[in-house]
Amino acid sequence: MTVRPGFCVDLHLLLRADQRLLLGERLNTGFMDGAYHFPSGHLEQGESATAGMVREAAEEIGVTVDPTDLDLVHVMHHYTDSGRTAFFFQATRWVGKVTNREPDKCAGWSWFSPEALPKRMVPYATEALRWIADGVLYAERGWERAR
Repeated sequence: MTVRPGFCVDLHLLLRADQRLLLGERLNTGFMDGAYHFPSGHLEQGESATAGMVREAAEEIGVTVDPTDLDLVHVMHHYTDSGRTAFFFQATRWVGKVTNREPDKCAGWSWFSPEALPKRMVPYATEALRWIADGVLYAERGWERAR
């Protein structure tokens, strides 16, 4: 019998307004605290990737995104502490005001120009932004550590 790997599916939202990008400073998570990252979370059992992204946007930043306003801009199969598949969605339309709905995990949300991103970002987020800018839909990273 074949053993299938169990992969975590990460969902990341690139929320953009007037070319600026929303990033939050990680806090009390145990992974890259103090670094900036997109609104993100994990897919739950029984939900589609777009439904999960809509849910995460509401849970983390208090906005409602219509699934038809989510554009898939990148997929990354990466290894950090385990194998993960990450979907990066972009949205430029939403309803509501961005608020910090998880202050125990995020020090706050700020808008950044692509030319003036924070120096300390989660590394795979920085890489994803480069690949997205270059029009690369799929990338892999970190698998040399899995061996």
